[in-house]
Amino acid sequence: MRPLQGPSGRRGVGAYARGLLKGLIEAGFGSHLTLLLDVAFDAPALPLGEYKLVGSRRRSHGQLAAYEDSVVLTQDLERIRPDVYHAIDYHLPGRSPCPLVVTLHDLIPWAWGGPRMRGERLRYWLGRRLVKRADQVIAVSNSTAEDAIRLRVASRQRVRVIPEAADPVFEPRDGARHRVREQWGVSAPYLLFVGALDARKDPAGLLVAWEAARRAHPGLELVLAGEPGKQAPPSMPGAVRVGRVDGEVLADLYTAAACLVFPSRYEGFGLPCLEAMACGCPVAAYRNSSMPEVVDEAGMLVPDGDAEALGIAAAEMVGERDRWRRAGIQRAKRFSWSKAAADTISVYESVLR
Repeated sequence: MRPLQGPSGRRGVGAYARGLLKGLIEAGFGSHLTLLLDVAFDAPALPLGEYKLVGSRRRSHGQLAAYEDSVVLTQDLERIRPDVYHAIDYHLPGRSPCPLVVTLHDLIPWAWGGPRMRGERLRYWLGRRLVKRADQVIAVSNSTAEDAIRLRVASRQRVRVIPEAADPVFEPRDGARHRVREQWGVSAPYLLFVGALDARKDPAGLLVAWEAARRAHPGLELVLAGEPGKQAPPSMPGAVRVGRVDGEVLADLYTAAACLVFPSRYEGFGLPCLEAMACGCPVAAYRNSSMPEVVDEAGMLVPDGDAEALGIAAAEMVGERDRWRRAGIQRAKRFSWSKAAADTISVYESVLR
C-alpha cells in the first residue's frame, strides 16, 4: 500500500489503491486482507475494516533501489506467508513464495514516447521484467491489456481486464460555481484540465484548443488543476493555475466547469475523464489508447493530436452542456469499485485453484 503513502496518495495509483480497498471491505473481504506499509513513511488515512497492517522498510531512492526493494519484498512475503500477494504497482518481489497477482496500470514508457521516455524505461525495467512472473495480471483497460500482450509482458491467458472507477465523492455538487468563484476568482465559464502538464499531456495542444474554443465563446477561461510536473512548460499564458487539489474541491471544479479538455496522447485508463463525467462535466479528448473505452459516446473524441478539432469540440459541448451532462453521468454509472472488487476477488480465487 505504499502508493497511499505520500503526497500523491489520492491520485494515480493511490486513487486505485484506495478505491479497491474500499470495494473489498464493502464486499466483506476485509478480514482476508493484510496491508503492507512502508514504515519509513507516515501511515495513510485508511477506511475502517478488519484487515491487518504489517510494516516493511524498503528503499525508494538510488540506482539499486528497485533491485533492493525486490529482495526486501521477497523477505517480507516469506515472513508474512500470504495465500496470494497482490502488487498494485511495479514494486514486485524478485521471487514470490506465493501466487502473484499484479495490477498493470499502463505500459506508457514502452508503448508511447520513444526517446523522451528513456528515463522512465530505465526506472521501471526491473518491474516490467518481474511482471512476466505473475500468475495473473489485472489490466485497468483493454488498451493496457493489448499493450501487455503486444509487448510480451503477459500472455492473453494471464490477463484479466478490470476497469477502475471514480470515487463516490465525484458527483454533481450544489453550490460548486459559487465556491470556485470565491476560492479562485473564476466567474466566467471555463475549460478545465486535470493532471501534470508533461509532454504526454500535450500542453501546447491544450493552448491551441483553448484558443479555438474561445473563437466561439470569447470569455472562456482555462483552469489547470494538478502539479505542473517536471516536463511542464515554464508558463501557460492566461491560464488559472489552482495547483494540486482532490476530493470535494476537485469535484467542485469538475461540476462548475464548462468542459474538461483532455489532450493526453496516451492513457492507461484516463481517470480524470471518468471523474468529470460523474460530476456532470462534459469531456472532450483525443481518440487514442483507452479513451474510447472510458468516454465512449458520452463525450466527444477527436483525431489524436488534432488540437484545433479538440477546441472546436469543446466549444460545441459548452453550447449543449445539459445534453452532455446527462450522457456523462449515465456513462460513469457503468463503472464501480464494487464491481472491480468482486472481479478482483475472482482473480484471487482463480490463482488458488
